[in-house]
Amino acid sequence: MDYYVEPIARLINELSKLPGVGNKTAQRLAFYIINMPEDQVNQLASAIAEVKDKIRYCQICQNITDVSPCRICSNLQRDTSVICVVEDPRDVIAMERTRDFRGLYHVLHGVISPMNGVGPDDIKIKELINRIADDKVKEVILATNPNVEGEATAVYISRLLKPMGIKVTRIAHGLPVGGDLEYADEVTLSKALQGRREM
Repeated sequence: MDYYVEPIARLINELSKLPGVGNKTAQRLAFYIINMPEDQVNQLASAIAEVKDKIRYCQICQNITDVSPCRICSNLQRDTSVICVVEDPRDVIAMERTRDFRGLYHVLHGVISPMNGVGPDDIKIKELINRIADDKVKEVILATNPNVEGEATAVYISRLLKPMGIKVTRIAHGLPVGGDLEYADEVTLSKALQGRREM
């Protein structure tokens, strides 16, 4: 990148470190930023600095928040007897968009993945166990992704919780609404059959 002056080369380099941003996209973004009015550039830089400074983990559910406990955990209208366990803060947002779940959440910040060197102690499982021991939780819904790591994590947590006398459920997997059977893989069809319910 010696054909760019140093500040532009540095900006392109930093932008290309973002997920999903390759070198060409980083170049486009850099030149877009160069052409932005100075006040907008300052607002962008301020927003980045503010999010890094103010965002933390909720002391209860481990979700990202600017206040702790977070707004979901401190909402008295939520059902405290049900906890939905998810992998990532983005999963909380996805679940909230459905407007169907009124319980609380617990964010693991990852999944068990021995291939990537991630064990049970590397994610927020201990915090979940401590939380359940303190609360009056009746059901834990395991909403990890339906892949090998997500399934392994769900099974691991289930084995930890069952002896505590807590109902442990798993979200259903199967065909998406609007999907065609002919395009579904065998595992998806198998999960759809297993998760069938009476009409």
